[in-house]
Amino acid sequence: MSLRGGDPAEIGGYPLEARLGSGGMGTVFLGRTSSGRPVAIKLIHQQYAGDEEFRIRFRQEVAAARRVSGAFTAAVVDAAPEAEQPWMATTYIEGDTLAQHIAKKGPLDGAELRRLAIGLAEALRDIHRVGVVHRDLKPSNVVLSPEGPRVIDFGISRAADQQTLTMTGRVIGTPPFMSPEQLQAPRGVGPRSDVFSLGTLLVYSATGHGPFDADSPYMTAYQVVHEEPSLGAVPTALRAVVESCLGKEPEGRPSADELLVLLRDLPPDLGGTEAAGAGTGRTRDMITQHHLATRDTPAPSGPDAGPAGPGTGSTGGPVGRRLRRRWRPVLAAAVAVAAIGGGAAALNAGGLGTDGDDDRGNTVAAPGAALPAGFRPWRETVPGGQEDIPDELRCVAHGDALFCGGGGVVATRIRALDGSRVWTAKSPGVPVQGMHLVGATDDTVLGYRFAAQDAPQGPPSEVVALDADSGRELWSVPSGAQSTAVTGRTEDAVVAGSAVVTVDASNSRFEARDAHSGDLTWTTPFPAGKQCAPVTVGPRLMAMCAGNAEVDDLDVRHPTLYTVDDASGALGRPIAVNGPVVAAGVAHGRLVLLRQHKEGTELTGYDGVAVVDPVSRKATYSSLDRTYDGTLGMAGGTVYLSGQTGLVTAFDPATGRKKWSRQTNVEGASGPVAGDDALYFSSATGRVVALAPSDGRTLWSTDPQADGLTGEQGASPRVTVAGRALIVAADKNTLFAFDARNPPKPG
Repeated sequence: MSLRGGDPAEIGGYPLEARLGSGGMGTVFLGRTSSGRPVAIKLIHQQYAGDEEFRIRFRQEVAAARRVSGAFTAAVVDAAPEAEQPWMATTYIEGDTLAQHIAKKGPLDGAELRRLAIGLAEALRDIHRVGVVHRDLKPSNVVLSPEGPRVIDFGISRAADQQTLTMTGRVIGTPPFMSPEQLQAPRGVGPRSDVFSLGTLLVYSATGHGPFDADSPYMTAYQVVHEEPSLGAVPTALRAVVESCLGKEPEGRPSADELLVLLRDLPPDLGGTEAAGAGTGRTRDMITQHHLATRDTPAPSGPDAGPAGPGTGSTGGPVGRRLRRRWRPVLAAAVAVAAIGGGAAALNAGGLGTDGDDDRGNTVAAPGAALPAGFRPWRETVPGGQEDIPDELRCVAHGDALFCGGGGVVATRIRALDGSRVWTAKSPGVPVQGMHLVGATDDTVLGYRFAAQDAPQGPPSEVVALDADSGRELWSVPSGAQSTAVTGRTEDAVVAGSAVVTVDASNSRFEARDAHSGDLTWTTPFPAGKQCAPVTVGPRLMAMCAGNAEVDDLDVRHPTLYTVDDASGALGRPIAVNGPVVAAGVAHGRLVLLRQHKEGTELTGYDGVAVVDPVSRKATYSSLDRTYDGTLGMAGGTVYLSGQTGLVTAFDPATGRKKWSRQTNVEGASGPVAGDDALYFSSATGRVVALAPSDGRTLWSTDPQADGLTGEQGASPRVTVAGRALIVAADKNTLFAFDARNPPKPG
């Protein structure tokens, strides 16, 4: 709606265009940043600006929103909680709220309802993992964006580890969607109160009304506290999950992580509200019970395998055991009833990608590739030196060997055919995000080692060479750590042929060594006044450098590229690049860089492409049609950007032209990794999607295989291809492998 008389023309330097709505605490306006990016600005009502109690609430809202900004929420752009009239600006999320959608189009059903349920449960999981309780989850606080549901408005949220704000004489929330404890004892509200609210939301989404609706708010509140929910119109399979969420006592409800497991076990179309026949659902029922029963089956492991880490969810840890003990019987029975009359259809649909436009189901594969001899699907967790710090591995395949590193692991050798470990070298210190395996040659594996915090004086990080067969340490050297500031990528050392190139500990020169012996072959000082990082362009080595001042400010806008002579390390003539840019990959022997779009020093996305020819030393530039955010990658000479919410867009690096865009169900994905006739993208949860390179058509996708946060941007690809086998890295040093022609079926 348009601005009204008396509305401000701008807030905090952001020009206003429209009024989006008004609520109890404030009014929300549509504004623009200086670059034209839309933002939603909440302005606290004037009458509350002087009320310290409300000002405290608003400060809490800003703090909570900053903590949970990610794939499922609106990220905070700016805020002024101490202003005379406080305000907060967040990214503008386009789309109807859940309340508006149901008012216009009626309740959701089938796959659409299941996707909403899983998306909201994932949002709660990520909100709770950063220690925040939302406390006002309701239809008007869920926006159905083109990229999936978003949870907004943390106006009465609080950090779970802080004392709840006392609001004397006030019950704050929306009674039809509040938990019993929120109505009775709001100071004791915890994460499972949000789970109760999510249960009411799912009933509302499926039926158009809440489970405790009554003629007045007072009667509704009474129903919430004392009466059983009305669930007759909810699909039977979903009803069992909702019932577990709506328990009167918080400890009887699932956590958000446990709820996700329950929702993912539901059939893709959710079935109906009653049995429609007999006999046809037995196959689906047996598969569901088998799926649940095998959650605690230990993964195959090598002789030095350690126990799985805590909180392993569906992989046999405490979460999986609690799930079976509490809810498995009712859930399995509900799925069996829902599948009657539709079990066969559910099985067929389960093999399709999210778009349902590929009739080959899970049979799409690399036609010319073979599986490693004796291969069978496997799952493995590699304990690191810091086992209580969640992180991820990255792997490279050499024949039937898989070499992985990262997350407290310098490197490990794993048999690709069954996941058993041959040897593991651990890193004692805290792993650095994004720093994984350096690489491998025919006889040597190179990784990073980080010093323990209580270790005596020594290098904080080292590049370590290990014998590929035995895991024996061959040599190590202290390493500098400026690559992220210079190139936008965390890659402080690179393998170039049979050599490894590092940056010395003082960040002043490159050093090249024989990868196996460690013998120094050449050193090259950085150009005066610059910091540099190595970049590989196919077989060619280049240096990317930036001025000391820009590196110190973490804001490199004028990088310079140099070719590096393989034999002597001598730098070629400089190639100036219009920045800021980040290295994306290689196309036709040329280095491809994506131009970063920044507001101040904040990266908001990418708006152009630069292609540098190391032979002619020329750089050509092209613009993208708009600014795109996400994680970048390259495969087959094409640039890909994977958005936090699963949108994958392909670009021609020579022209910047968009080739195609495809919405997937893999949030926070990194990639791509190319197999025969497929591109693989995967997230920290181990969820994988295979896309057709020509048009982005979904070939197949899997459900998550591990617990993991999906908000990380800039992650390197998590999938490794070994013939027809795909090895996928997920959170907590989890690896799992499957046949690309027979991926795990969703549902």
